[in-house]
Amino acid sequence: MGLSQIRVGQVWSREDDGATYLVTRLYNEALTTFALLRPTEDQGGQGDLPPLRIRVSREASGQTLPGYRPTQSPDNF
Repeated sequence: MGLSQIRVGQVWSREDDGATYLVTRLYNEALTTFALLRPTEDQGGQGDLPPLRIRVSREASGQTLPGYRPTQSPDNF
């Protein structure tokens, strides 16, 4: 499921374990867009985890983050 556009402040959840991440930055590198994701909660007492850099995928339905799904419905964005 893609959104028309990924934006800073959206919360996404990882499909394999349900951990939630906040989109803190979007940037372009050459012809590719990347999203910087930070965990929204302490993941098992590991302290301050580094941000994740995920490549934004473009589909006919919009943009998506492979392996992640939005936690809110697209109507709320």
